[in-house]
Amino acid sequence: MRLLVTGREGQVAQALLALASNEVEVVALGRPVLDITDRASVDRAIAEHRPDVVVNAAAYTAVDKAESEEDAALAVNAWGAGNVAASAAAAGLPVIHVSTDYVFAGDKAEPYREDDETGPQGAYGRSKLEGERQVAAANPDHAILRTAWVYGPFGANFLKTMLRLSETRDEVRVVADQRGTPTYAPDIAEAIVAVARALRREPDDRGLRGVFHMVSGGETTWAGFAEAVFERLAAGGGKTVRVVPITTADYPTPARRPANSRLDTSRFTSAFDHTMPAWTDGVSRCMALLAKTPS
Repeated sequence: MRLLVTGREGQVAQALLALASNEVEVVALGRPVLDITDRASVDRAIAEHRPDVVVNAAAYTAVDKAESEEDAALAVNAWGAGNVAASAAAAGLPVIHVSTDYVFAGDKAEPYREDDETGPQGAYGRSKLEGERQVAAANPDHAILRTAWVYGPFGANFLKTMLRLSETRDEVRVVADQRGTPTYAPDIAEAIVAVARALRREPDDRGLRGVFHMVSGGETTWAGFAEAVFERLAAGGGKTVRVVPITTADYPTPARRPANSRLDTSRFTSAFDHTMPAWTDGVSRCMALLAKTPS
């Protein structure tokens, strides 16, 4: 199986590249070779590489910056996503599109299900929700995977920021009133491969198409996430860092974050017979990998 993955430098694309094997070939492309805001560029990439499944992992992810650059966010997250889906449809291929918990307002008491009302609170979330709509309209053979709090050994993310701060601080103030699930990029990559195989194996199964929530098992807060990182750091012989819980109001940002980013994954697990590992397991594996990687 050959996957064509957009957004080569992103965490998910890098994790998919690391997962490549004799059974799964991964062609990951980014700008300028593949620019998803240019439909012709996507068409050329598909024609040249002849994938079995197209994975759109490209995204504008600067959540706060999007508040002043909504057109730029829409260009990639909405219209670009639509280009990828349309090009895949023209080639007779399924598309897997990576979306986000930010499509929800975050004011529900329970974990969000796929059919819950959306209500993004900022420009980034609005652009990602429009992207879901564009993908669904352009290609009926689609799986839209909403995930959350992505981190991993590649690129910039919360876990790596905590490790960087630990080098110069003995305590770190972290928001404790936003709940969600840290999700390890390599686990997302494994799940995407499982979805791609299912889409190829069952081309007519409508139960494998649509929107799915795909995050690790369990839940925590950003402060809890930080504590897990520092606990593992200390256990490995690193320094002890204290987490000081604060509120969202104590750490104002241009974009509003959902207070509840928890996603119900039962539909995903049932459809694809794939269970995501616990978020704590992902943190342990990521920390162990980073400890072996020269800085």
